[in-house]
Amino acid sequence: MIEVFTDGACRGNPGPGGWGALIRVDGEESCLSGSAAATTNNRMELMAAISALELLSEPCEAMLHSDSKYVVDALNKNWLTNWKKKGWKKSDKKPVLNKDLWQRLDAAQAKHKMVWKWVKGHAGNELNERCDELVHEAIDAGNLVTDQGYLDSQAPASDTLL
Repeated sequence: MIEVFTDGACRGNPGPGGWGALIRVDGEESCLSGSAAATTNNRMELMAAISALELLSEPCEAMLHSDSKYVVDALNKNWLTNWKKKGWKKSDKKPVLNKDLWQRLDAAQAKHKMVWKWVKGHAGNELNERCDELVHEAIDAGNLVTDQGYLDSQAPASDTLL
């Protein structure tokens, strides 16, 4: 089984953010990370999982460890399945936030046999701590990209004519 460890964070929420992932295959480790100029914690948590799973080119069994209950619960508690069935609406009938990334995560995980495991963040879990380091290294590197999905979600609805 392939093991994946992920983390995402922002400096301010929203604010500049980053994500990090560590993938373990047959004892070999690969790390990846990225950052965005303006985003949210939840979007970076999602991007960590998406980026790691999109890197897995062949169908496999994978266990993804995340300190984000938002991500893990959405998969383990079938929130994602229900959102799709309800036309991307939550149980309160409001639109699902971060729909663009949920759709991407859904596609990335579909070909794999996944186990989603929550781990307590900042609690001494070595690999979760390493992912947190990747997050902050990515933000500090200064190569912040535009998170268009976040920016689009912040645009005011224009239903009046000027």
